Amino acid sequence: MLLAFALYTGLVAIGNLTDYGSNFSLVEHVLRMDTTFPDNRVMWRAIESSLLHHVVYGFIIFIEIVIALLCCMGGLRLLQNLNDPLAFNQSKSYGILGLILGFILWFTGFMTIGGEWFLMWQSNVANSQEAAFRLVVIISLMLIHLTQMDAEKQS
Repeated sequence: MLLAFALYTGLVAIGNLTDYGSNFSLVEHVLRMDTTFPDNRVMWRAIESSLLHHVVYGFIIFIEIVIALLCCMGGLRLLQNLNDPLAFNQSKSYGILGLILGFILWFTGFMTIGGEWFLMWQSNVANSQEAAFRLVVIISLMLIHLTQMDAEKQS
C-alpha cells in the first residue's frame, strides 16, 4: 500500500512540476478567492500576491515529493522485514510519517485552509475538496492498517 501511495503521490508531484500551470491556476483562484460567491463578507482573507501564490504552490509540490519519498522508503523497509514481525513493526515509522504528512496536506491544507478559510467550497471552478476527501479517507484507512501491531507467526 505504501509503495502504491508513493507512486501516486510521486506522479502527482511530477504532474505539478511538468504541467505547472494547470494546478497553479487552482491554487491561484483559491488564494485570490475570485471564484467564490460574490459579495461574501470574508474577502479580506484573499491573497492577491502572485509571489505568495507561487510560494504556496511550490510548498505543496515540495510536501508531495517528501510524502512520496517517505512512503517509498517506508514501503521498501517493510518489504525488507516481511519475515521478522518485530523488525517489521519497528520499520513502519517512515510510512506512518509519510501518511501523516499526507493527511496534514490534504485535510488541513486543502479541506480546512483551502476549503473553509479561503471558501474553496463556494467555487465551481477551483474546488478540489472531493479529491482531497478521497485522499484523506485512503490515507486514514492506510494509517489504521499500518499502525496495527503485527503479531509473531505461530508455528
